[in-house]
Amino acid sequence: MTRVKFWGHAFCSLSQEEQTLAVDPYHPQGPIPESFFPTLILVTHGHGDHLGEAVNLSRRTGSPILGTFELAEYLKERGASAIDGNFGGKIAFPFGWVKIVPAVHTSTSPEGRPLGNPAGFLVKLFNRIFYHAGDTALFSDMALLKNEGKIFCAFIPIGGHYTMGPEEALEAVKIIEPEIVIPIHYNTFPLIQQNPSIFKEKVEQGTGSKVLILEPGQEVEI
Repeated sequence: MTRVKFWGHAFCSLSQEEQTLAVDPYHPQGPIPESFFPTLILVTHGHGDHLGEAVNLSRRTGSPILGTFELAEYLKERGASAIDGNFGGKIAFPFGWVKIVPAVHTSTSPEGRPLGNPAGFLVKLFNRIFYHAGDTALFSDMALLKNEGKIFCAFIPIGGHYTMGPEEALEAVKIIEPEIVIPIHYNTFPLIQQNPSIFKEKVEQGTGSKVLILEPGQEVEI
């Protein structure tokens, strides 16, 4: 079993055995508690609502941040421990591997510095594969994600305006075919207001996937 926590916006964590992975640690509800100690931090791109507290979290815990080369260099300059990767290869870890995969979006630092291309992550956590899409539009090459194996759980943005909305996210689910979908990147601010229950109904009527709606701060075992 994997403990999955949705902290809010696009910030999610996965915990199993002695490993805890934090993805896009922007916490709109306030500072991340000091009791939270991830072993690996993943950041999809440089926008402030995804980079969040990554630098401070890495400094406090000593845990590395994995991101694309330009993003990792930016994080190292700010005192974080960082692993630079890029699209295409798998990066090995004690729990399995992480593969940086494309996302259709942009990536700049909070100061406006270009930070290369945005990304998503495929994560092989022991015996199951998770997908965090980051901020992205719908794109046809999502079909290639399944080449690495059956996706157990996918974190998919549904907010619209800056990312896929519910209709495009539904099409993404049809392409990816995960067992479980957890919607993210919605209702944090007015421009991305959505009703996840409607998304859940359409996904479960139109696909074989199940949608798990988590409230900010909610943790479940799957």
